Amino acid sequence: MPGKRGEPMPRKPKHPCSYSRSPPPRLTDSRFCEEHQRIENQRYEKYDRDPAVKRRYGQAWKHIRDRYMNTHPLCEQCQKEGRLTKADQVHHIKPLAEDSDHSETNLMSLCSSCHSKIHAERGDRWHGKSHPQRNGF
Repeated sequence: MPGKRGEPMPRKPKHPCSYSRSPPPRLTDSRFCEEHQRIENQRYEKYDRDPAVKRRYGQAWKHIRDRYMNTHPLCEQCQKEGRLTKADQVHHIKPLAEDSDHSETNLMSLCSSCHSKIHAERGDRWHGKSHPQRNGF
């Protein structure tokens, strides 16, 4: 029985993968199942991501990101709100496009939910474009 000592309660029910060409839909905790998340990431990198952004995130960024994640393994936003959530992304507080850098004072580790929320509030998640799934792409 879920909820007994030592057994975690489920966070939320799984839902079908959002990938439009996924017959039959696979159940997942995220927007896409693991296989389709890789495909969506490749599509985004190829067609939607600004080439200037690609240049800013090279091998040096990967080393900085890994080092920061090792020293800040929990979502800093969740911690401020009293929750302990594993971080899976490093966010630039002031975006590189606004003349910032990769310094530690400009970085924060976030979970996917908090990272998405920050970009949604800024209005820059899809760079002024509508969401691809809503257009049926």
